[in-house]
Amino acid sequence: MKCHLCGVKEAVVYQLHTSKALCRDCFINDILKRVELEIKKYNLIKSNERVLLAISGGKDSFTLLDVMSKIHSSSKLIALTLIEGIEGYNRADVLDFMKSKTRELGIDHIVLTLKEAVGASVDEFVKNMVLKNIKIPPCTYCGIARRRAINKVAREQGVDKVATAHVLDDEAQTYVMNILRGDTMRLVQVHPKGPWLSKLFIRKVKPLRKIYERETALYAYFHGYKFQERECPYITHIPTLRARVRDYLYRLELEKPGSLLRLVELLDEALSDYVKKYYELPELPHCKMCGEPTSYNREICKFCELLMSVGLIK
Repeated sequence: MKCHLCGVKEAVVYQLHTSKALCRDCFINDILKRVELEIKKYNLIKSNERVLLAISGGKDSFTLLDVMSKIHSSSKLIALTLIEGIEGYNRADVLDFMKSKTRELGIDHIVLTLKEAVGASVDEFVKNMVLKNIKIPPCTYCGIARRRAINKVAREQGVDKVATAHVLDDEAQTYVMNILRGDTMRLVQVHPKGPWLSKLFIRKVKPLRKIYERETALYAYFHGYKFQERECPYITHIPTLRARVRDYLYRLELEKPGSLLRLVELLDEALSDYVKKYYELPELPHCKMCGEPTSYNREICKFCELLMSVGLIK
């Protein structure tokens, strides 16, 4: 079958949400165009801005790295990889592959362990959690600790934006989770024009937020990415709301391809005026323990609270 777009080359990808068969080159160009469109639509990144790319080493972050190097000057990009400190999961060969890719693209690459960045690895947190018989999903600590570390490095590097490798699947899940929780503050923060509530936060952007995870897998494969076979051992440690929402949305997408994309686009439009109401909120208060931003009406931030709960700080 010939490619639906160029009509010349053989199709190698069937794009479920558009019902089009694409050749390798047209598929790659389609991804690049859609990312550029999302960036321009919401003015996510300006041409003169320096951007920190948070790259874990997975297929999504590999795609972010490669795509951004094609649509933004490599001289204005810095890569950051955080090693979570999970025994048997953080593989040296994956990190070496990402290092070789950043060298090839001429992008500076910072590598830090989570312990170096914020004081405790994921394994250390889980060990203390088990000892104290506290049931907190390891993903909760990992996510909050990573965000803290990324923002810290971004401030130190003096960048204008932080780009993360969140894809469409992530955005749909997060939107639905916050709707189910009735959390309007977090709901508007998912929006690409969400409020910026502290000068200590470096603005985060998600260039891949309209790209399916299955598409980043194909994009990475076409560019020689070495897939990691091992999943994080904590992914099913304590089932999270995200895991349950993810399973439901995947079933929906299987029955009605394009559902996730339509959901995110609909909510983006529905919230576009609503998010502006949050622009006038006062700056977030600072945690009395670490000095970082914390939620309104909280003296201690969630990160310090987590460390305190398992005895890693007092």
